[in-house]
Formats: sequence, C-alpha cells, structure tokens
Amino acid sequence: MDDSLQHNLPLNNNRRPNVGKFLVGNACILISTIFWGVNVSVTKALIPEWMSSEGVTAVRLIGGCILFWLVSLFVHCDKICRHDWKKIVLGGTVGLFGFIYLFVMSLKYANPIDVSIIMTLPPLFVILMGVIFLHRRPSKLEYLGIVVSFVGAAVVILAAGGGDAGKNNLIGILLAIASCICYAFYLVILEGPSHTYRPVTMLRWVFLFAAIPAIALTVGFDKMPIIHTEKFIPWIEIGFILLCPTFIAYFLVQPAIKDIGSEMVSIYQYLLPVFATISAVLMGLDHLKWIQVGAMLIIVAGMVLTNIGKKRRIALNHIESSKN
Repeated sequence: MDDSLQHNLPLNNNRRPNVGKFLVGNACILISTIFWGVNVSVTKALIPEWMSSEGVTAVRLIGGCILFWLVSLFVHCDKICRHDWKKIVLGGTVGLFGFIYLFVMSLKYANPIDVSIIMTLPPLFVILMGVIFLHRRPSKLEYLGIVVSFVGAAVVILAAGGGDAGKNNLIGILLAIASCICYAFYLVILEGPSHTYRPVTMLRWVFLFAAIPAIALTVGFDKMPIIHTEKFIPWIEIGFILLCPTFIAYFLVQPAIKDIGSEMVSIYQYLLPVFATISAVLMGLDHLKWIQVGAMLIIVAGMVLTNIGKKRRIALNHIESSKN
C-alpha cells in the first residue's frame, strides 16, 4: 500500500472503510487504464487520415474543459486555497497539456504497441521525482528495479529499426518518453490537492489551464478531413476519445489518487500495453512482435523489483518508528 494512502487512512479499528476505499480506488484507475489503452489505438486510427495530432489534442483539452465546467454547474465545488493555485496551474499547463500533446504527437510517428510499452514508464519517473523534489530515499532494490525498467525501454528504442520508418518510430518513442515525464509530474504535483478537493472542483481548473495553450493548436482545424466527411466512424472515434479517456478517465483518476496514492495509480500504467495491444490487433493497426513482448516483460520485472524494495523499505521504517 502506498505511503500516502497509509498516512491518510482514518485511525480507527474498523478496517472496512479503508478496504472499501482501496477497492474503489483500484477500480477507478483500472477503468481509466482500459480507456487509455484503447485510446492509443483509436487515436492512431484518426491520425493522420482524419485529423492532425494538434487537432486531436485540442479536441481533448478544450472539449474536456467544457465538459468539466458544465458538470461543475450542477455539483458543489470547493474554493481553491491560495497555496494550491501554483500546483494546479503547473499541473494543467505542464503536466496535462504536455502529457496529452506529446502523447498524441508520438502516435503520429510510432506504432501504437511501442508507444503503449513506453507509456509504462511513469511509475519510475514518479519515484525519481519523489527523490528529487520530495527527498524520498528509495532502497537499492528500488533503484535496481528502475534500472531494469529503463533497460526494457532501451530495448524498444534500439528495436525501432533503420530507414525512414525506423527514424520516425524512434522520434515517436522519444516523444512518448517525454509525455511520460509530464504525466508523472502531473501525478506528483497534484497528489496533495487531490486529497483536498472534489474531482470536478480541481479538474475544471486543471483542464482550463491546459486548454489555454491548446487554443493555439486549433489553427487549420476547419481544413481537416473529418470536418468534410459524411462517414460516421471518425466521429464515433473522436467522441470516444473525448468522453472516455479524457472526461471519464480523468474524472476517475482523481479519487484513485486520493484513495491509493500517486505511486499506486502510476503502477496501473503497466496494464496499458495489454489493452492497447488487444485493441490495435483487433483494429488491424499493428502486429505484436516477440521483441515487444520481451521489452514489456523486462519493464514489468523492473517494476516488480521496485515494489518489493518499496515494501521492504516501508516495513523497515515501521519497525524503526515502533522502536522509537
């Protein structure tokens, strides 16, 4: 169980509410991860045949902002404390905007399965940011797990191949890594406010600050093929992207962060390639290769080592604190 979850549990002998929150938090992030996994394939299907990367990003951020502000008209919203505004602004402009924009751009160049494998890296960046900004001290086993996971990412990068297609795939992979860093930043910087405010309260502001730079991406939107087509499938796909992986998924991830912590939430990224691969194969967008399976297993093995090291560190800290 995550440190942040343990520190925020009520101190009573009745464990049922705690277990209930833990299960709800896990269910919320599982649903979000399924949506995000399928979103990889659906976004790839839209780009570049029907929409540009900039267009998809603008629809997600501006459309998501509109949806959250509409919902906020019908629910009670908290007042944001002054000291939390900096985190919310950075979470929107750097975390959310950077994550979605770079992620969508990565799919312009790379295949969906490779991108989904790279998208399992946020937990490692969350741990590293905890070391840098929160002065946490991971164990040697946790550091070993980080190294192993990065080896898995290196396998994906080295397997990108040569030629123009290989170079494009490599560019896409590097963009996906950058998007992972932004997502990890989003999780870390907004973990505190997630414990304080209701999801709609915070997300309407986070999406607003992410939507502001996204306005610049709407240039030329009227010339995109999706605007001039009579086919309904592209509109269903963009509707899915806006509603499920954007509105519903981000609505659910906030209570998940509150109930199980940012590190635990980020761990669910390791299921993303599973759902992305299944949807990509079913949609005929990609074929699973053995080297991709190997890279995925290496990354997961690294995360297992990291989790084992983390559990041991927490156990030792509890023992030491009980002695004192």
